[in-house]
Amino acid sequence: MNFPLISAALMSSFLAIGAAQAQGMTADQHSAAKKQIEADYKAAKAQCKTLKDNAKDVCEEEAEAREKIAKAELEQQYKPSPKHQREVDEAKAKGMYEVAEEKCDDSSGDAKDACKKQAKADYEKAKADIKARQY
Repeated sequence: MNFPLISAALMSSFLAIGAAQAQGMTADQHSAAKKQIEADYKAAKAQCKTLKDNAKDVCEEEAEAREKIAKAELEQQYKPSPKHQREVDEAKAKGMYEVAEEKCDDSSGDAKDACKKQAKADYEKAKADIKARQY
């Protein structure tokens, strides 16, 4: 499982939002950005319907992870705080884990077990790293 690639894919869709909102935002801008995140999620989920089997499941997990991460990042941008930054980090770790675990379903037998074990180990490491950070 290649988590840096998954991470890059999940994060790339948020760069434009982050750059545009780095200067602070009003309540109206926050509301509009939240609605945009939800619209993006619905559009991504609709694109997943064209896929089959586990590819569809992976696509849906990626869409859900992107939405959760985007919402956490939005809250951090709207009201920056150590708590919100921690929530961003946790959303990223959990999103990567859920996508990685779903991708394991493409394998079977020992390979699938090893894949899920690696995904879990990477997630536990990410959680430990988050816990060790000083927010």
